Amino acid sequence: MSETEREVDQISGVETTGHEWDGIKELDNPMPRWWLWTFYACCVWGLLYTIAYPAWPLISASTSGLTGWSARADLDADIARAEAANADRIAAIEAASVAEILADASLRTYANAAGAAHFKVNCVQCHGAGAAGGIGYPNLNDDAWIWGGSPEAIYTTLRHGIRWEQDWDTRLGEMPRFGVDGVLSRAEISDVAWYVVSLSKPADDAPAAARGAALYSENCAACHGALGEGIQDLGGPRLSDAIWLYGGSHEEIVAQIWEPRLGVMPGWLERLGDRGVKEVSVYVHGLGGGEPSAAE
Repeated sequence: MSETEREVDQISGVETTGHEWDGIKELDNPMPRWWLWTFYACCVWGLLYTIAYPAWPLISASTSGLTGWSARADLDADIARAEAANADRIAAIEAASVAEILADASLRTYANAAGAAHFKVNCVQCHGAGAAGGIGYPNLNDDAWIWGGSPEAIYTTLRHGIRWEQDWDTRLGEMPRFGVDGVLSRAEISDVAWYVVSLSKPADDAPAAARGAALYSENCAACHGALGEGIQDLGGPRLSDAIWLYGGSHEEIVAQIWEPRLGVMPGWLERLGDRGVKEVSVYVHGLGGGEPSAAE
């Protein structure tokens, strides 16, 4: 049937489109006028919008539009107004130490809010949204601090990073590869691991733990302490608690002694600036496990 010979539905008197599904034929009713005019108006409005506002993508930018409006410019203006309103606090934070900021309620509140924002953008990828950490990433809510949890220690760690090669003052603590480099045999490493287990709970192999005590004293106590209490100045983690960065089972401890995994954290001074590092330090110190200031 040609376009000029389309079938007319006998009941409604409307031509059909020629389409049929399971005996049901589609009527070729025209679109409502109000709908068509609304559609045309939207097309015209959309075209005018792309002329007035940034819209059409170019190679490295986009058309700026006749109005010159920019959401980024509005955001920059809002940030500038907020910084102007808080200029006194910002200047005070830039001039004060982290401990001094913590001692001032007004500065502490402002710095904590700013630090939380920095943390959400830069730190949650490793430490988690709640700062609880994970395998290989320290929990910042507890009181187990590898490099110290005082305001000054946290600031230094954030400013210079950990094993961050781009900063000469980075926190640097290297654990020997006792197994890979042949310092200890596999049997000796197993004995040391059982002794390390025994520092926080009864070891399943008590004789092995007893043999490992002397090996621990000779090879590990210089960094981890005679009783596994840890030495923060050296970055030697405490081994006498139930907090483990890479797992606390005998097998996991053996793996860490054999070939240690040494985490890296960047120094944040270049990205956040000194004020930003102070603000994150205040926020982290207030998470619950911060230690007293060294001046206290």
